[in-house]
Amino acid sequence: MEKTMADADLERKSWDQPADASFEQWMDTRVARFETRRYDWDALKFQADYDPKYRRAQMRYVGTGGTGVAKDMNTVPAGNFTFSTMVIPAGNIGPSHIHTDVEEIFFVLRGKMKVICERDGQTWEAVLGERDLISVPPGVYRTEINIGEEDALMCVMLGSSKPITPTYPPDSPLAKIKRDLAK
Repeated sequence: MEKTMADADLERKSWDQPADASFEQWMDTRVARFETRRYDWDALKFQADYDPKYRRAQMRYVGTGGTGVAKDMNTVPAGNFTFSTMVIPAGNIGPSHIHTDVEEIFFVLRGKMKVICERDGQTWEAVLGERDLISVPPGVYRTEINIGEEDALMCVMLGSSKPITPTYPPDSPLAKIKRDLAK
């Protein structure tokens, strides 16, 4: 059976050098510079439209993350994980959500974040400061609250090139809004 171009694309890893690209051209595609990024305050806008305390922004570097943004051609192609930064204004919240398929890592670059994790009726929380990290396993709800006086800046990594879009607790008003938006 003859292979098609689509078959070749499926077999090629995101980090494989394209046959028609020089080493320099290929390596240039592996760089994401801060000066070419912009904060995307619309990636999770439906949450902020429901309640302004959920307003936050994503800046994507590797892949598109788990926010539901389908395409961003200004990123390094994702192979096994996604990487972005997230700005959460003082007092704002990343609402409780769950990734069923991937581990999620938060690394605080600036600010003070309270992270609350829940599973099977059990709750755990920690306050993270600069250069602190948490790895939240799949199947655990997580909430991030900026308890500092300044905007918090975090690195966020998800353990898949195309993670499943997260869901919210059944009793969360965001669960209904998200379902309504999908119609």
